[in-house]
Amino acid sequence: MKDDLQALEERFYREVSEALVVRVQRDGNGALARDDQQALGASILKTALRDYARACLEEGSAVLDPQSEDVLEQRVLDRMFAAGTVQPWLEDPTVMEVNANGCGTTWIVRTDGTKEPGPPLAPTNAALVELIRALAAEAGRDGGIERRFDAAHPRLDLQLPNGDRLFAVMGVTSVPILSVRRHNFTELVTLDQLMGSGMLDLALRELFNAMVLSRQNVIICGGTGVGKTTLLRAMCNAIPPVERLVVIEDSPELGLDRFPDAHPDLVCASAREANIEGEGAVSIADLTRWLLRASPDRCLIGEVRGPEVIPMLNAMSQGNQGSMCSLHANSSKSAFSKLATYAVQAPERLALEASNQLIAAAADFVVHLDRVQARGVKQPRVVASVRQVVGHEGPLVVSNEVLRPGPDGRAVPGAPLEPETLAALEAAGFDPTLLDRPEGWWT
Repeated sequence: MKDDLQALEERFYREVSEALVVRVQRDGNGALARDDQQALGASILKTALRDYARACLEEGSAVLDPQSEDVLEQRVLDRMFAAGTVQPWLEDPTVMEVNANGCGTTWIVRTDGTKEPGPPLAPTNAALVELIRALAAEAGRDGGIERRFDAAHPRLDLQLPNGDRLFAVMGVTSVPILSVRRHNFTELVTLDQLMGSGMLDLALRELFNAMVLSRQNVIICGGTGVGKTTLLRAMCNAIPPVERLVVIEDSPELGLDRFPDAHPDLVCASAREANIEGEGAVSIADLTRWLLRASPDRCLIGEVRGPEVIPMLNAMSQGNQGSMCSLHANSSKSAFSKLATYAVQAPERLALEASNQLIAAAADFVVHLDRVQARGVKQPRVVASVRQVVGHEGPLVVSNEVLRPGPDGRAVPGAPLEPETLAALEAAGFDPTLLDRPEGWWT
């Protein structure tokens, strides 16, 4: 009766799942709490493992050694109540991304920027699809939202129960693709912490804190995975708790609602896809227009990438000072053309000159993050540029790069701040002498 661990995992997963359904229906009238189900499932599994060991002894077959039995038990419980083979990576604080290109190729990206191959997440592509479906079912359990993943619905984009972001596609690629982006919601993320991690230096920490307190409108831009959401979250956490915040996201990533003491007056909203009948979709643009009527002190958009740019810029320029958002852009300067492109493509069809006038009236600062290689250590999350918007000339947004990329790519002092803005930042506690050092504070 010697079976390999994979076959045993399939066997016990099936047997224990079936037995659990029967027990829940019998003992809990079909409504047993989740924690109670986990405890009951673990108990059923332990009994099944003891029975298996006894049968092996009776037949004279080798029994599982304690280490293999522990691994098997954890695998089955992870499949039943957690994220299956993905779960160990979700519990590793050094992991930032998990990417699977089909069943045979897995890549793990660490928080320090290193990338390494990982073990297969499933024995076959069909099993990988089933894993993704199980993750979707678990994510939709609390909200009662069914998320399909099949040939008719080949894309999946959702938040896992622990706050991590999952994206998957099938059918349109040669193999199913799974990508999990980690988000640390276990503790409050602050500007001090980002300074300790190397994303910010002393001058940047003080500057960003003063931007928040003086209610500057800030756009955070950069490429994929450079820390835009992390910096936005830290700056949001510098907002005084007395303010009323409206947070609008495509998929919940900021996690401000997990800290009610820091943000007691908070409204969080997420875009919603259409149902199976193709109805009920709610876009970020819809949410932005709706929730501006909810009397926010600040409007925070996780990521601007479409027609929501118009209501967002209107919010910034019509009384919701201190609003913030993130944006995909290659540099702080190219953020303006990206915003203008979205505005031109929006239903309002603003002309380019009108779009740039609106951008110039709305945005105060653009912060750009980038990946750099410095001192032989890869640091994927650093602030490379800070640009102040000073107005517009015809179709162009006029700006000054007050912090520019230095020799190693990290931001160092550049053009001087506008006197009026500098006075506002000083009133919020910023020490302007921090910008006197040409080399910055990265030493």
